[in-house]
Amino acid sequence: MKIAVIPGDGIGPEIIRQAYKLLDRVGAKYNIDFEYQEVLMGGVAIDKTGLPLPEETLDICKKSDAVLLGAVGGEKWESLPGHLRPEAGLLAIRKGLGVFANLRPAILFKQLKSASSLKEDVLGDGLDIMVVRELTGGIYFGDRGRRQGKNGQEAWDTEAYSEMEIERVARVAFDIARKRSKRLMSIDKANVLESSRLWREVVIRVAQDYPDVSLSHMYVDNAAMQLVRNPRQFDVIVTSNIFGDILSDEASMLTGSLGMLPSASLGQGSLGLYEPIHGSAPDIAGQDKANPIATIMSVAMMVRYSLGSQEAARAIELAVEAALDEGYRTQDIMEPGMTLVGTEEMGDKIASRI
Repeated sequence: MKIAVIPGDGIGPEIIRQAYKLLDRVGAKYNIDFEYQEVLMGGVAIDKTGLPLPEETLDICKKSDAVLLGAVGGEKWESLPGHLRPEAGLLAIRKGLGVFANLRPAILFKQLKSASSLKEDVLGDGLDIMVVRELTGGIYFGDRGRRQGKNGQEAWDTEAYSEMEIERVARVAFDIARKRSKRLMSIDKANVLESSRLWREVVIRVAQDYPDVSLSHMYVDNAAMQLVRNPRQFDVIVTSNIFGDILSDEASMLTGSLGMLPSASLGQGSLGLYEPIHGSAPDIAGQDKANPIATIMSVAMMVRYSLGSQEAARAIELAVEAALDEGYRTQDIMEPGMTLVGTEEMGDKIASRI
């Protein structure tokens, strides 16, 4: 399995080192050969090439079986024009790889229930929500600009979706729901937005091909409230780019720490982009404080979706649970009575439990 690895900026290189440990153990146990090729993207790429996503990086990623990303960005590059900032590399690589469905699981491990901002009676036995976010369309990629209006300068952004864009991400969500509890919630703003009306129409049409999956709909403002009020009512959520961006971050914080949560971005084939949802955290970079679990769980998603090995993916997830069961905690999830470990030691503890 050829993996293009983007260590990136800030804590990226540190957490990627822990990913290598897990992949080496998984490879040895399940007789899988992993071939890594590190490439530049983000701030470090800007410093060396002047571009957030060099053409060579994209070419190598396209020829790989999967892409594993640490993190990009930082204050150092915030004064640059938008198209030259590290985050522009993220948008460009998603578009370049043709990945249109962003899978953002919000999993609350039972060992970390006290870290959640919600009460235990709301959380029950924990949370396991999968947000499927459309990734390459909508307002983030629509026409935009500025103009002079009667009240001064105006700025405008366009939300536009085609039937094809909606259908393909809906099918990804239905397929995932079919393998889970067979429940899918589509979230839109169809009472106001024409793009959401088309979204709902297409999702309803696609649902006819999945009679075993129960489909329901919710307006995005209500969904934001319900995620806090009663998150256990959700299993798989499918929604547009901007709504998914906001709701997946909200759902992730119910779990107590951004350092715990992975993501996968998938397209039509098996090639996927895998990354933790947290940022580059330059304030703790190089201090052995970063939580590597989100990256390690991203590796589990990579093994599951791009390699197709459910067994190896589950082994990684069980290794994470075992380390947590034994009381090991990084700084962001530390609780009284637990054992504080750094980035490297947490990686070692998890890898040794494969």
